[in-house]
Amino acid sequence: MTESTNFKQRLLGLQGNLFNFAYQLTTNREAAQDLVQDTTLKVLDNETKYVDNVNFKGWVFTIMRNIFINNYRRQVRSATVVDTTEDLYHLNLSQESGLSTPEGSFAAKEISAAINDFSEEYKQPFTMYVAGYKYSEIADKMGLPLGTVKSRIFFARKRLQALLKDYR
Repeated sequence: MTESTNFKQRLLGLQGNLFNFAYQLTTNREAAQDLVQDTTLKVLDNETKYVDNVNFKGWVFTIMRNIFINNYRRQVRSATVVDTTEDLYHLNLSQESGLSTPEGSFAAKEISAAINDFSEEYKQPFTMYVAGYKYSEIADKMGLPLGTVKSRIFFARKRLQALLKDYR
């Protein structure tokens, strides 16, 4: 038996284990089968890079894991949303925020009205926090201690939850 045939036999012997691992990674049967196929092709393409004294199973599983990670990163990059709205308002909304529905826009108006009813000492730090500022940045811009900023944001959030409890 040649080295190449032995290599392929060992790879075929791992197919069941590879599928189980792929299924754990993807939680989808078809995606797991695709991952096993991609891994098998990559292993066969890189047969010359395998060194005999290295754990064969570990080497193959590492290749599978790396393929999965690369595919995942590729999917995340392709799913990136570019916000073209003024002041990047939609950037912080989930894709299923419901804003495009009449109920969603009504709820957004209610939330904005509730926040606008806050006194300035609570409204400003809360709106800055929602806009993405960090606690320390808010404290610096407002000239307040960090603990004061945190407590004002906490109380504003609690008040907003109480005012909008019907939307839960």
